[in-house]
Amino acid sequence: MSYRLQTLYDLSGRVAIVTGGGTGIGLHIAQGLAASGAKVYITGRRLAVLQKVADLWTQSNEGGLIIPLQMDVTSKESITEAKKIIQEREGKLHILVNNAGQSGPTSPFLGNPSAPELKNAETLGQALFDNEAPQQWADLYAINTFSVFFVTTAFLGLLDKGSQDVDGFSSSVINITSISGIIKLAQEHFAYNSAKAAASHLTKMLATEFALKGVNVRVNAIAPGVYASEMTHDSIGPEKVDKVGKGVLPVPAKRAGTGEEMAGTAVYLASRAGGYVNGQEIIIDGGYVAVNPATT
Repeated sequence: MSYRLQTLYDLSGRVAIVTGGGTGIGLHIAQGLAASGAKVYITGRRLAVLQKVADLWTQSNEGGLIIPLQMDVTSKESITEAKKIIQEREGKLHILVNNAGQSGPTSPFLGNPSAPELKNAETLGQALFDNEAPQQWADLYAINTFSVFFVTTAFLGLLDKGSQDVDGFSSSVINITSISGIIKLAQEHFAYNSAKAAASHLTKMLATEFALKGVNVRVNAIAPGVYASEMTHDSIGPEKVDKVGKGVLPVPAKRAGTGEEMAGTAVYLASRAGGYVNGQEIIIDGGYVAVNPATT
């Protein structure tokens, strides 16, 4: 037994996949895992983006490898092809981060008290009905929710093999959800928030079913608050935090989250330090959920 940080959080020899790992939160996590010694495959639709960040990481000489792997998480064929590549190259997997996601249809008038759409129940209902389409919801759920199920199940066998590498180690699935799936506010986007809520519950179901079926793979989630990403235009100064959060009350921390905070939480869940955590969702939001109406 060792309490040294280098031992508790060491990911040397571990193989990881981070979906949507070329930008934003996914990139922060990929860099954190690699800096802790892991070999990290970052996936996305845009191979050029993945290759660029992988090259920059190699030049930085910060730690483990970051390797681009093109994969569309909404395509079973693409997921299967990526699985074949990992099977041939590695034969196992230790860490899967389901991070890929996107925003969906929005209803900006919800945040404007003087908007004509808010005149009465009829105008509100009609505005919401007219403003969004079922296909927009389906497309959003496909990447924010469905992909968690299909990517996790596709790689489950390889993750189970990874658990057999070291005594006391269990492979880790980390789903990146959102406080938007926990908060009771729509934040001007019903589709996104409900899709993230579904991903949160899916996390718990996968953890429970795998445990009951004797699969030694832990499944947890991280629910970020306001963090810089492509969806938030990659940069959030203190003056913009509450505009992005759209809460009833402002974020107590008065700032956005950092890449280090995001990466550190993921490394914890993937490492020996977090090896006893299963079926949980860790909220990292600067206190947002503590002061706004939420389901927890």
